[in-house]
Amino acid sequence: MDIKMPISGNCYYRMVMRFQDCERPGRCFRLRVEEMTREEKKLFDSTGVKGDIPTCKIMFYDFEYYRFLEGRITENTGEKLVLSMAGGKEYEFSPFVWPDEAKT
Repeated sequence: MDIKMPISGNCYYRMVMRFQDCERPGRCFRLRVEEMTREEKKLFDSTGVKGDIPTCKIMFYDFEYYRFLEGRITENTGEKLVLSMAGGKEYEFSPFVWPDEAKT
C-alpha cells in the first residue's frame, strides 16, 4: 500500500470525523497506517458483507486515548487521506498547520 501523504510519528494531524450530516474536527498524533493481513481480512469474510470488508487499519492518539480504526482508503493524495468505515462513518486526515506557519 502506497500512502502519498507524508506520515511522521512526531507530527500532529488534522482529523475530521464525518457521519451522516455531522462533522467533528479534531487533532491527532502518532498516526500509523497498515494494510490488513490475509488472516485479519478472513475474519470479515464470515459476516457475508462483501463490499464493506476493510483493507487497512489506522492507529493514532487523540486527546482522549489510542484509537484503532479499520476500513477502506477512499482518497489518497499528498494533502489528505480519507478512510471510509462500515456504516457510513468517514475519517479524513491531513497535515496540521500551526497558525504561525500558515502566515509564512
